[in-house]
Amino acid sequence: MTAQAVVLRPENARSRMAFVWKKACEYLQLDKPVMVTVDEFKTRRSLEQNRKLNAMCGDLAEQVEWHGQMLSKDDWRHMFVAAYRKEQRVVPGFDGGFIVLGASSRGLTVPECMDVIEMMFAFGAERQVKWSDPNG
Repeated sequence: MTAQAVVLRPENARSRMAFVWKKACEYLQLDKPVMVTVDEFKTRRSLEQNRKLNAMCGDLAEQVEWHGQMLSKDDWRHMFVAAYRKEQRVVPGFDGGFIVLGASSRGLTVPECMDVIEMMFAFGAERQVKWSDPNG
C-alpha cells in the first residue's frame, strides 16, 4: 500500500475521515502500525502565479547578464527559489562544475510564490528590466 494525503474541508471532513479510518484499518489488520499526521493545508501556487513567474524568468533570461553569463528561464527560477528558501546546497557535478540542489518551485505555496515574485520585482527594478507581463 502507498501513502496517501487527504485534504479535509468543512464540506467533506466527515466522509474523508471515514476514508482515512478505513485505510488505517487495512494496515492495522496486517498488524502494521499507522502514522496519521494533521497539519494545515497550504494551497500550492496558482496558475496565474505560475504564468507570472515564468514570464518574469523569461524577461530576466532575455535582459540580464549574471556574472558574465546569460542564464536560462529555469536557471533564474532556481536562483530565486534557492535564495528565497535559503536551503540551497552545492555539490560537485559528475563531469566537473557544481550543481545547486533543492531549488524547485514546484512546491511553493501561494504566499511563498508571492514572496518570490516580489524578490524578482525588486531585483529587476535594480536592473531596469522591462517586464512583459503588464502587471509586472
